[in-house]
Amino acid sequence: MQKANQPQYREEAVKLPELHEPGKIGVVTVTFGSGSVLPDFLNSLKDQTYRNFVLIAVDNDSKDSTLEQLRGFRDCEVELISNQKNIGVAAANNQGIRIALNSGCDYVLLLNNDVVFGSELFQQLLDGMANYSCQMTTPIIYFHDRPEVIWSAGGYFQPWCGYRCVVIDNSKRGEALKASRQVQHTPTCCVLIKREVFEAVGLMDERYFVYHDDTDWMLRAYRAKQSLYCLSHVSLLHKVSSLSGAGSPFQLRYGTRNRALMLVKFLGRALALPYTLAYRALYVFRFVFGADDLEMFRLKQKALSEGTAIPGNWWPS
Repeated sequence: MQKANQPQYREEAVKLPELHEPGKIGVVTVTFGSGSVLPDFLNSLKDQTYRNFVLIAVDNDSKDSTLEQLRGFRDCEVELISNQKNIGVAAANNQGIRIALNSGCDYVLLLNNDVVFGSELFQQLLDGMANYSCQMTTPIIYFHDRPEVIWSAGGYFQPWCGYRCVVIDNSKRGEALKASRQVQHTPTCCVLIKREVFEAVGLMDERYFVYHDDTDWMLRAYRAKQSLYCLSHVSLLHKVSSLSGAGSPFQLRYGTRNRALMLVKFLGRALALPYTLAYRALYVFRFVFGADDLEMFRLKQKALSEGTAIPGNWWPS
């Protein structure tokens, strides 16, 4: 039985308002100390040939030039939300999605701002939806500093590995570039979504704060039979970890914590236990053989415990 005072978590349902902006895209981006990457992002927006869009920028209490740059941008319609604290990526995305839907947008484009893209991106993503009769489209995402190397060309889930997501990257370059394909997952670095998808799937799980929130949402969309295509002829450059820092304690904490949260959420506590024990054994192995120092070992063990203990996480979805 569910323990007292531990309600089961449910994603927020979405009731769609009347559509009064056919073809309009609500471009949702979350900023947090993004001043250094915004010039390239805003220039990419300015150059879009498809002009029926609004930029919905949700700022998580930036202390740099982010807000100044956004307030000064005049090359498209802009709606700016300025949070007084960092509420996390998942919650901020939800703010932007609600605004896009409530204002009657036909599509929501979840888009990082540490990216650079060509002038045809929005049109290509829309055309892909029409060509493949799908609900979501995403480009092939390349590293900004290594534009010939694929960071993500979509991916798929492995249920037998606790719904681990396998990303199609440069190791499968030939396969990825051969043709557009239906995939099960894409990072929400750049994904165009029909408004009706949110009615079927709901919003993002805000308990994640950051990392794995998109994996969770994509798994729910896949289970709800919402089709996603990765377009082989469409590209975007991503300044990977330019803001969070690759391998930082923050990234490791939330990555580990949220992997545990996802395991318990989708498998239930009993079935998730062997996976979490395997992770603990792996962390011991890495510490013993010198791959992680004591501080890193403790961080990962604590984060794993934190993820499995998050309130409301009791039964599989």
